[in-house]
Amino acid sequence: MTGHGSAAGSPAGDDPSNPRGVRAQWGLVAGASLVSTALGAYEIAPASVTPLVRESLSVGATAAGLLVGVMFGTAVVASLPAGALLDRTNSRSTMAAAVLVLFVAGAWGWAAARSGDYPSLLASRVAGGLAYVVVWNAGIDIVSRATGDAQRATAVGVFTASAPVGFALGQAGGPVVAGWLGWPAVFLAFDGLAAVGLLLFWPTSRGLGASSESAPTLGEFGGVLTNRGVWLVGGLGFVGYALYLFVNSWGPSYLTTEIGLSLGASGALVALFPAVGVLARVGSGVLSDRLFGGRRRPVALGAFLLAAPLVGGVALVRSIAVLVGALLVAGFAIQLVLGLSFTYVGELVSVRVAATAVAFQTSVGLAGAFVAPIVGGAIVDAAGYAVAFGLAGGLAAFGIALAWCAPEPAAARKDL
Repeated sequence: MTGHGSAAGSPAGDDPSNPRGVRAQWGLVAGASLVSTALGAYEIAPASVTPLVRESLSVGATAAGLLVGVMFGTAVVASLPAGALLDRTNSRSTMAAAVLVLFVAGAWGWAAARSGDYPSLLASRVAGGLAYVVVWNAGIDIVSRATGDAQRATAVGVFTASAPVGFALGQAGGPVVAGWLGWPAVFLAFDGLAAVGLLLFWPTSRGLGASSESAPTLGEFGGVLTNRGVWLVGGLGFVGYALYLFVNSWGPSYLTTEIGLSLGASGALVALFPAVGVLARVGSGVLSDRLFGGRRRPVALGAFLLAAPLVGGVALVRSIAVLVGALLVAGFAIQLVLGLSFTYVGELVSVRVAATAVAFQTSVGLAGAFVAPIVGGAIVDAAGYAVAFGLAGGLAAFGIALAWCAPEPAAARKDL
């Protein structure tokens, strides 16, 4: 059991006005975020050196892309079992073990890439995907419990911002590492950052790993999967991730083929998305905690109300400045939901199974990330960009309906 119900002994303490507690609290958040950032960079790094991967391993674009895609697929399948494990074991120790798995997966992948063994390299990425999903769920779990109600969404938003930071680091750093040490080194290059994060996380998370309470029952786990609010917030995550990956995947192509921007200009715009994501994911918690007094639903509702017309109308805009602005604002709005949804879903269930709820959110959200580029590409091929973006706007409108129906955590907790 992870000890959701026990704040005693936590480094943050129950009084956020205590300076020592605040330092430890944000030290924990920083350490967990560094570990997650390193894993995000490891996840995306092969994409930054795809031509070298294809040439060295003599594989096609699909096989090269699978080195990244397999980690999403692994997370979708493994997230819920990982959450159940975290609710029955020590989250703190499990997170440390996942970092060790990352080191093993990185060394394994480096050796396989150097020897040209694609199947072994792919298997190492599956191991890395398992490490990633455990770190992600355990990080959200522990950060949530280390902070009080008034700061929880802000702290979790900071942690989830590690994902776009890691992607930006992997995309920018991968080619540099490949130039210095050869492209197989991208699988090892970010281990040092994970080690630094673990060294910061371990002492500041002392007391948060376990509890004397009994482990959740199967009935309590089942209650997560039959909770209407969990499914509604899971739907928000699915829609948010699907929109984010659709815009990221097909926005640059649209700018190049339909608007006439160069590949370099389109690529530069893609690089802005991680920066927007950092601001949005951190900002989601600040908005919810400060502006709306801890309410979650207004942020999700407002985000989709903003995103729906902007995404749906992309193909109707011809001004480059307006188009770029619309895409960036839409990306910001969409990632407000991504930053908040993990706090949101964990507050809808008993604290004893909060990690399971977060894992469910991860699995459903990444399923949206996995299918959106594929389905989006099929629609673009069949009907063109205008229809594809129009349908994406319709999906955002569905997000409005889900947010309208989603309960506030305080009301949901009264029914538990």
